Amino acid sequence: MTESTPYQELTVPVPGGELAVLHWPAADPGAPVVVAVHGITANALAWAAAARLLAGRVHLYAPDLRGRAASRTVGGPYGLARHADDVALLIAHLGAGPVRLVGHSMGAWVSALTAVRHPEAVERLLLVDGAVTFPLPEGVAEDDLLAAVLGPALARLSMTFPDREAYRAFWRQHPAMADWTAELDAYTQRDLVGEEPELTSSCVPEAVRLDGGQVLVDPEAAAAVRKLPCPAELLWAERGLLDEPQGLYDAGRIALADLPIPAAPVPDTNHYSIIATEAVAQRLLG
Repeated sequence: MTESTPYQELTVPVPGGELAVLHWPAADPGAPVVVAVHGITANALAWAAAARLLAGRVHLYAPDLRGRAASRTVGGPYGLARHADDVALLIAHLGAGPVRLVGHSMGAWVSALTAVRHPEAVERLLLVDGAVTFPLPEGVAEDDLLAAVLGPALARLSMTFPDREAYRAFWRQHPAMADWTAELDAYTQRDLVGEEPELTSSCVPEAVRLDGGQVLVDPEAAAAVRKLPCPAELLWAERGLLDEPQGLYDAGRIALADLPIPAAPVPDTNHYSIIATEAVAQRLLG
């Protein structure tokens, strides 16, 4: 851990290999433990801004899920239940349960499943712009909807980049990341693997396809938000993955879902920026 990297790196044994985990320590060794689960093509550094806002008031642990970043060599089987079991193994490894668990996007489905499958591991749960499933529109295939929803995040998996600056330029034109920060830069750079001039995303395409399909249609994942054994809340972004006005959720969709947990919008956020807000940090501290 250094001033430029205010986190520690550790690994946790899971079936198929070693899960990479980042730890932002608390100033007080006895502070609460938060475990944070990233989205479908993301990595642990997605939580760097949240760690800064939490300012050492909790121990924050964020894994790279299998098939991503420094956990890309942890092979299949993939799937949301497998990720949930990996998160439970991390919590057990820390000897810290029950913890405060937060998941963003796909990580929200994973976190909800973790609470349902391993209730002893989770004290309370924060779901961020995810975990609520709606039926596929009639006649729309899973792969087509996944590509439409994820957009550039999915397209980059088949792309190569000549150098790190080219990858930086790719992300800097993303409409949801107009406010470029050092944290966003480190997060996107963590995703790169290989050697110049053929750098690629670390995300294993098979993992992304399987996990994404389960987000859309898996019945166990869809039901998890209605079976939670602990206090929970959903925060949703007003805008979407491309900063478009229509987000994944809106007041009408949330009402239609008839959720058994509280749900609230975070004003002036999109799908990515929501996790870098005081609203998320305060829920994790409270």
